[in-house]
Amino acid sequence: MATKIIFWRHGQTDYNLQGRVQGQVDIPLNEAGISQAEAAAKELVKLSPQRIICSDLRRAQSTARALADICSQGAELLSDERLRERAFGDFEGLSAKELKERFAPRYEEWRATGECPLAGVESRAAVGSRVATCVLEHFEQVEGALVVVSHGSALTQGLVKILGLDPLAWQGLRGLDNCHWSTLIPYSREPGWRLVSHNLGVAGLASSTLPSIA
Repeated sequence: MATKIIFWRHGQTDYNLQGRVQGQVDIPLNEAGISQAEAAAKELVKLSPQRIICSDLRRAQSTARALADICSQGAELLSDERLRERAFGDFEGLSAKELKERFAPRYEEWRATGECPLAGVESRAAVGSRVATCVLEHFEQVEGALVVVSHGSALTQGLVKILGLDPLAWQGLRGLDNCHWSTLIPYSREPGWRLVSHNLGVAGLASSTLPSIA
């Protein structure tokens, strides 16, 4: 099994810059996002990752590739659709202003509770379960460092689930900024894991204008 898991959010996209809900829209990194991925990769490569797993969406794929390309030991790069971002249904592609104009009651419900099934928003619990299941499967298959490249909400819910909490009821973990990462290690006491760092990034590197919408 792996000695540590690094949860790494993708670099910036134009939707991040514009404050739009991305969800499962397959938007690529912008120029800033590419630079972020390359800079962060230079730090993460020092951990000598053995395997890199990533969402099948382009922004995560490009971020993961920036790291895989400079791993001298030839880290294995695998794609898994279970690491896709949380689906935000009717809200995807819209800014806060547009959401308030078009879906005011549902938008308020979502911001107040984190859930809105009537708008087609995937539940936190479902996201946490699929991400955690994927990560733990890969954790058992490798030695050394496992890097998980995914999305703001997906990573948040997955981390919460692995830490033995309910993503639906416990919402105390801040979402990662673009190209920032968190580290989880196995631990002898319950819940069997310890979060040893959260939302780390490259000093002085521009991030998104808004934190992840978890």
